[in-house]
Amino acid sequence: MEGSLIWILVVHILVIAYQGEVGASDRIQKNFQYNPKQPHRTAYHFQPSKNWMNDPNGPMYYKGIYHLFYQYNPYAAVWGNITWGHAVSHNLIDWIDLEHAIEPTEPYDINGCWSGSATILPGGNPVILYTGADFKNRQVQNLAEPKNPSDPYLKEWIKAKNNPLMTPINGIDPQFFRDPTTAWQGPDKRWRVVVGSQIDGHGTALLYRSKDFVTWTKSEKPLHFSNKTKMWECPDFYPVIVSRRNGLDTSVHSKNSKHVLKASFNDQDYYIIGTYNPETDKFIPDVDFMESYLKLRYDYGIFYASKTFYDSAKRRRILWGWVTEGDDKLDDIKKGWSGLQSIPRSIVLDKNGKQLTQWPIKEIERLRRKEVNLQNKGIKGGTAFEITGITASQADVEVSFHLPNLHDAELIHPEKVDPKILCSEKNASTKGVIGPFGLMVLASKNLTERTAVFFRVFKSHDDKYAVLMCSHQTRSSLRKVVNKSSFGAFVDVDPKENISLRSLIDHSIVESFGGGGKTCITSRVYPELAVGQEAHLYVFNYGTKSVTISNLHGWSMGRAKIFPAHGKKMFPTPN
Repeated sequence: MEGSLIWILVVHILVIAYQGEVGASDRIQKNFQYNPKQPHRTAYHFQPSKNWMNDPNGPMYYKGIYHLFYQYNPYAAVWGNITWGHAVSHNLIDWIDLEHAIEPTEPYDINGCWSGSATILPGGNPVILYTGADFKNRQVQNLAEPKNPSDPYLKEWIKAKNNPLMTPINGIDPQFFRDPTTAWQGPDKRWRVVVGSQIDGHGTALLYRSKDFVTWTKSEKPLHFSNKTKMWECPDFYPVIVSRRNGLDTSVHSKNSKHVLKASFNDQDYYIIGTYNPETDKFIPDVDFMESYLKLRYDYGIFYASKTFYDSAKRRRILWGWVTEGDDKLDDIKKGWSGLQSIPRSIVLDKNGKQLTQWPIKEIERLRRKEVNLQNKGIKGGTAFEITGITASQADVEVSFHLPNLHDAELIHPEKVDPKILCSEKNASTKGVIGPFGLMVLASKNLTERTAVFFRVFKSHDDKYAVLMCSHQTRSSLRKVVNKSSFGAFVDVDPKENISLRSLIDHSIVESFGGGGKTCITSRVYPELAVGQEAHLYVFNYGTKSVTISNLHGWSMGRAKIFPAHGKKMFPTPN
């Protein structure tokens, strides 16, 4: 504890020094974020200054500093030459982008240093497990350690002499063996780690054990597998606690804990919740992948290859996801960059124990600037009105709706419909009874361009209600080459109570959280008219029944500070 306090003191001293340094050298320390010449570049989402970025890797909290590693191409805005980029922060919002942490230099990773995870060992030192594409293009698992563990920024990493530690033997397909998870210890003090793979074309989480974190033995049985999915990429496995809001360290197990297994496939991040026995390494899901019509996902929009970590400083589990572009490669090459990281999200087990809830980390609120608010405002059917007083292209909006009359809701069988298709068929322009109602974001003044995030309420056959959440992008841009897909999912809320929506709007990305974070949808949009000060924000109700805004709070958002490392000097990111 004493050591942690010393590091915190050192961090604060260096912050003061850094702020003075920045004031004297703004021309050198250029913020990577939004500028009018790049209207679709974000203002408060993490992205490097240029080139391709994909999966978040090895996030961790170490000696008072947050670390984010990521898949990166140093040479182009398309995938290739994959290295580990590395950025550090003390608040998860402002970042310094460092030199590359791991580069493809050895026979076992010469064709790419692919995704992996960080683990904090009992002595407090971090290690990284990552996938290397070797000289034969096989996928193998490797270890890297910090050259100087006393350096809180972990600027230099050394690859283990024993690499590769895990190779595709005993029938493992060498093209489907990647993305090791954060490791955890069982009651026998042995380490466990999961590697994504497939058996007979179906997704599986191969389980390995080790006493020393160097020599790994494959378990006869995988941790879990499915005959209803394809290859599992970027698996994640971690505990969650029942009836508490705190996160748990990855090795913690208690009578009140459940475990989450996440796998990336079909361009989405699916998860299941179940019971894990650390003595037998048996995981039994409550409901398995693809066996429920809900098909639980972290996010029902553009969000993939995610990674969580335990933040020991604030006792929470934090989730990051890769958000791809929705334009084509030629556009990426022209603008010189591709890919974002989502806003970090706190992730907990919902009080119903059946799903997770996610919420933007508290730190994002420090970027809030001008505020507008409304209370108890009715919206008649077929109307919309503009929210003014904030910067609509760079905003944080929270709104809660009250529905006075549900008796006439349209009938539906939610288990028999695809919510994404339903959102496309019953889009924001299609009038219903209760809905569509919600927000129109990144909208032009005359609504020629608009992205609608909205709800519809239906009555199911058992006299219960089904709440549909949609993100509709058909009219999001005048450009024809961009992806304008609609996204949708059901939200497990009771519409007799208020229905809440929060949207983080950042020039070309909209992250929306329905029902307090029970359902999340991330969209990429590329307006031509609704950019900068020409973007507008509306609340609308195109259903026949009136709805009421119980509360609406909206804020303009400031820019995050994302800088390159300042020469050979290292300073923490400023507030």
